[in-house]
Amino acid sequence: MRGLKLIDRFKSAQVHAFNPTDTSGGKTPRGGTVRAKLEAQIIKSFVSNSKPNKAHNSVSVSEALLPYGLPATELLEPCLEPYLKPVDLIGSLAELYRRIEGCPSPSKKSLLLVEQYSLMRGLADPKLLRRCLRAARQQAEDVHSKVVLSAWLRFERREDELVGVSPMDCGGHVLECPKAALVKGYDPNSIFKDCHCCCGPSEVINESILEKNECFEEENDVSFYIGEEEIKCVRCRMATLSTPFKAMLYGSFKESRKENIDFSQNGISVEGMRAVEVYSRTKRLDFFSPKILVELLSFSNRFCCDEMKAACDAQLASLVVTIDDALILIEYGLEETANILVASCLQVLLRRLPNSLCRPKGEIIHVGQRFFLTVAMEESMVSKMTVKLLKRLGESAKENWQKALAAHQLGCVLLERQEFNTAQRSFEAAVEAGHVYSMAGVARAKNKLGQQYSAYKLMCYVISEYKPAGWMYQERSLYNIGKEKELDLSTATKMDPTLLFPYKYRAVAKMEEKQIRAAILEIDKIIGFKLSPDCLELRAWFFIALEDYGNAIRDIRVILTLEPNYMMFGEKVRGDYMIEVLSRLVQKWSQADCWMCLYEKWSSVDDVGSLAIIHQMLESDPANSVLQFRQSLLLLRLNCQKSAMRSLRLARNHSSSEHERLVYEGWILYDTGNREESLSRAEKSLSIQRSFEAFFLKAYVLADTSLNPESSSSVIQLLEEALRCPSDGLRKGQALNNLGSIYVDCGNLDQAAGCYKNALDIKHTRAHQGLARVYHLRNQRKAAYDEMTKLVEKAQNNASAYEKRSEYCDDREMAKQDLDTATELDPLRTYPYRYRAAVSMDDQKENEAVEELTKALNFRPDLQMLHLRAAFYDSIGNTTSALRDCQAALCLDPNHTDTLDLYNRAHNSVIQN
Repeated sequence: MRGLKLIDRFKSAQVHAFNPTDTSGGKTPRGGTVRAKLEAQIIKSFVSNSKPNKAHNSVSVSEALLPYGLPATELLEPCLEPYLKPVDLIGSLAELYRRIEGCPSPSKKSLLLVEQYSLMRGLADPKLLRRCLRAARQQAEDVHSKVVLSAWLRFERREDELVGVSPMDCGGHVLECPKAALVKGYDPNSIFKDCHCCCGPSEVINESILEKNECFEEENDVSFYIGEEEIKCVRCRMATLSTPFKAMLYGSFKESRKENIDFSQNGISVEGMRAVEVYSRTKRLDFFSPKILVELLSFSNRFCCDEMKAACDAQLASLVVTIDDALILIEYGLEETANILVASCLQVLLRRLPNSLCRPKGEIIHVGQRFFLTVAMEESMVSKMTVKLLKRLGESAKENWQKALAAHQLGCVLLERQEFNTAQRSFEAAVEAGHVYSMAGVARAKNKLGQQYSAYKLMCYVISEYKPAGWMYQERSLYNIGKEKELDLSTATKMDPTLLFPYKYRAVAKMEEKQIRAAILEIDKIIGFKLSPDCLELRAWFFIALEDYGNAIRDIRVILTLEPNYMMFGEKVRGDYMIEVLSRLVQKWSQADCWMCLYEKWSSVDDVGSLAIIHQMLESDPANSVLQFRQSLLLLRLNCQKSAMRSLRLARNHSSSEHERLVYEGWILYDTGNREESLSRAEKSLSIQRSFEAFFLKAYVLADTSLNPESSSSVIQLLEEALRCPSDGLRKGQALNNLGSIYVDCGNLDQAAGCYKNALDIKHTRAHQGLARVYHLRNQRKAAYDEMTKLVEKAQNNASAYEKRSEYCDDREMAKQDLDTATELDPLRTYPYRYRAAVSMDDQKENEAVEELTKALNFRPDLQMLHLRAAFYDSIGNTTSALRDCQAALCLDPNHTDTLDLYNRAHNSVIQN
């Protein structure tokens, strides 16, 4: 298991592009006294000039910010992505699928699935990544792999943040059970099994060892002496310990004829020898202390007592509970090759990450080369510990992808540490291992060393030698100037509109030209579909320059919702300090004002504004679980799953009652793919108290699991029960919207229309979409279009609204205009590409159809688009390309029925020809 998850430090890069007048400030570590003085300075400046109606206030605010500089284009730089980034991701996925399918060994397949995880890390799809880890754990055979993957799965859910949950808790699934992980062997059905163990500290049980041997009344016929101490034993029982003991006591050795044997020189204490005697008769070790067990483990190795060694290994493993236990016992486990003990120690250390990394010892580093970088190290990614672990990781790498990943990650860390020469060597090692993207790292290091032209030539070489990609032009733009730089950035955005840097650069360039509103419009383009803290910080800067402090505070609040500890101004000032000082320049709101504003933002489908309002409300009521739950729903809608799960965990921790806590646990389980457990939590909550959220959760899970006529009836009843329970309009609007959707699926259009109209009456604006669907099913196409137009007008710049309206357009050109607008607003939405491709295919423009899908697949491998392109290729006789796309799609979802059917047809066609 190699380190695959070093991305969190780099994933949301902050805005560092400032012209500081105090150059030492940028080198100040977090928490340093210099930064504290700078914070005090800015706060003092704000406070002393914070009377809202004074004309000179804006000047004073700007002057207070001057020590931190302003964003500057020449200092802007995108972060390197610290994971595998193949030039041809589709081809790499297809090739990996072929290797996985053709692999007969479960253990080797498990390693291939870990490679799949690393390959898909850049897709930022938590559910997809979790599926990879579950499949890898299912295929794992050896104990160490099971321990790592089980701990990894648990870490992905961040259960350590749940109050009252122990790191060694089972959770009810075999795949994540700490006890099951210590059982060697392959169980293909483990992914479907629930674990019914008692979830206490890990304990390994060897049934053959616990069988009692009733020999207590046998006469002692041999004595072992250690010094003057006599240990009386039963000769036949001692002989069963190992072949050497049997030879000594019954063979041709002189001890076989003695009743008293001197054992003083054999490295065992009196207490240890007494324990050996007890074990020889009882086959039990639970009487003894860890000190004696360690002594017995060493004795077993010395005298080849395999059964006793296994028993000691298991018993010691069951005693590892704390980090201190693990740190002490892992040394003995490694020295005595006690595999279960080592695995148990590793399990405790891994399940207590990142806390266990704060206890640096030699054995941690030694073992960590294979295990500790399998989880995200969210603290101090540029620490000496990180560098040391990555170096060990590279030393232990065997496969090329492992070498490439370790070297590339080390290069990223060294580049951040400003060790440019060593960073360049690391990136070059990654390139040598076949990772082309690491050439971008080589170019960065060269540029930092003053070799800008060499960096430029290197990126020109990459563009000419490999299939062009957006990141290549983005990287070359760093070493270009003038119109050529702008052209490279434009090409980068065209090829990959999800890249942040081109938008940021163009926005800052407009800012430097005093076109502040144009700068905001530019950065809005990326914020509209990809919420990132650094882009929000940049926009906050622009609003401050416009003296629009209200919108600046809004953006900072959203930043802190995504990353509560975010540092602004090149990591010099805490975001909450900025809110404190800027709040003095805007009107204060009461909690009632906030609720009114939240309804307004929610009804106008302003999710970003809603997040900011909730953050403000949580300032005065930080333990409000209801608000934290609403926060998680908004974050999920904005595709910020990591932050959403954090809010949901906080809601669970702050819940004021048992039934409320069960509901939030149910949502956590649902979002991590555990639907049956989620349903169980909802039912248990309802057994304690009827509530809107419990009924809603149960209905939601049932609707998502299987929607047949019988289950639809149950879902309808549950949602109706939910609506009878107390709740606010925001949630009841959602319930009415969902109820309308179920009625539509059941063909009850009148009831559905009633639900949607009731939802609209309480300002649930998204219900326009459901009502439009009802009109469409009634063949009232014009009414459907008009209804969606209302949503388009209320939810400004909402890509989904344009996409849905396109379905009700009277002619193809109108539909195309709406879909083009949807793509412009959110290039990650796949339906517009699929529609345009299908239209081209209908017009017999096969190449244009394929090109339309390829344009999107180049920056976002998507299951539906891959399946559709494979079908296009198959229809025009390009079976090789069809097979490749099917394989890539099946790598994303091996159980996708339509793709499997197409793949089998294409495969059979190849065989027959």
